[in-house]
Amino acid sequence: MERDEAFKLLKEYNKEAFHIRHALTVEGVMKYFAEKLGYEKEKEFWGIVGLLHDLDFEQYPNEHCKKSQEIMKERGIDEKIIHATASHGYNLTVDIKPEHEMEKVLYAVDELTGLIGAVALMRPSKSVQDMELKSVKKKFKDKKFAAGCSREVIQNGAEMLGWELDKLIEETILAMRVDEEKINTYMNNFENK
Repeated sequence: MERDEAFKLLKEYNKEAFHIRHALTVEGVMKYFAEKLGYEKEKEFWGIVGLLHDLDFEQYPNEHCKKSQEIMKERGIDEKIIHATASHGYNLTVDIKPEHEMEKVLYAVDELTGLIGAVALMRPSKSVQDMELKSVKKKFKDKKFAAGCSREVIQNGAEMLGWELDKLIEETILAMRVDEEKINTYMNNFENK
């Protein structure tokens, strides 16, 4: 599957700016980690998995990670993409365990990108460019802040990867910096259509 085809599919099932931004953010973070962890040749694949991981969430929140499998199977999408995207719902909506390192990264960063994004919105810069680990850790401890972002899933994701939580947060901040400007530009155009 090519990136353009994946993005077209995403936009078919997702109309809200929030969901498009999240998909683009996770796509960029996944590509960053593909490079960082030695999977350069699979970088585009990792990005597509990030882009499509919440394909069904906007329209089918009660069937999340289940409906997306149906949609993708109907379209003949590679089973690796179907398994990888569904695995981020492990023990939440499905029993598909993240096995490949890429799936573990997706599981770990999905909720975390949401938390970091929420922290960024509270900053004067509204950006991750000047964000430090301590800012996120402070908000991580405040269970009322961005309450929809599961701290347990983030912690479990770090453990799955065999990483310290601080390393996961710090690397994810760095990953989000890479595409932030490009995503902001795209989203400004998207929202002003």
